[in-house]
Amino acid sequence: MKTSARALIALSFSLAIAPAQASPKAAPRADPVRSAMSAAPVAVAAHATIVRANADGSMTTLRPGTNGFTCMPDNPATPGPDPMCMDANAMDWAMAWMGHKPPPEGKPGLMYMLEGGTDASNVDPYATRPDGAWISTGPHVMVVGSQALLAGYPASPRPDTKAPYVMWAGTPYAHLMVPVR
Repeated sequence: MKTSARALIALSFSLAIAPAQASPKAAPRADPVRSAMSAAPVAVAAHATIVRANADGSMTTLRPGTNGFTCMPDNPATPGPDPMCMDANAMDWAMAWMGHKPPPEGKPGLMYMLEGGTDASNVDPYATRPDGAWISTGPHVMVVGSQALLAGYPASPRPDTKAPYVMWAGTPYAHLMVPVR
């Protein structure tokens, strides 16, 4: 069943941070639902909608949810695991980023990435290949959609991923990365 990502979720925020329920080896890329669920605390993932992004930007629902969060499985185009789970505001932000459109203003959102992430660039939101090594980030949450929140946090092409930092600084998609382990 295909559906618009915006219609999948209602506004919901949860700042409870708990360890991921599975390690990258226990959340194989071959099982997209299990991969997607590994991104968030069990209490969030168990009731989240699970979707897979399609090449055309649409989403395919793999499992409907009830708590306003949407989880996506690992992106096989990156060298490490990077499933994510987000609230409605973060999903609006992500859809704007993926569509190369301005993100919504004044709508802070929360994303869980408790399996970590692997990014080509901390500077370019659309880099598909690293200009050096891939940036590996351990388990973290992201706060998106609030440029004011970023003041005072460091931004660097090669960030210290063990402390909070700004990713994609100077772009409309700048956001705060907060390690949780």
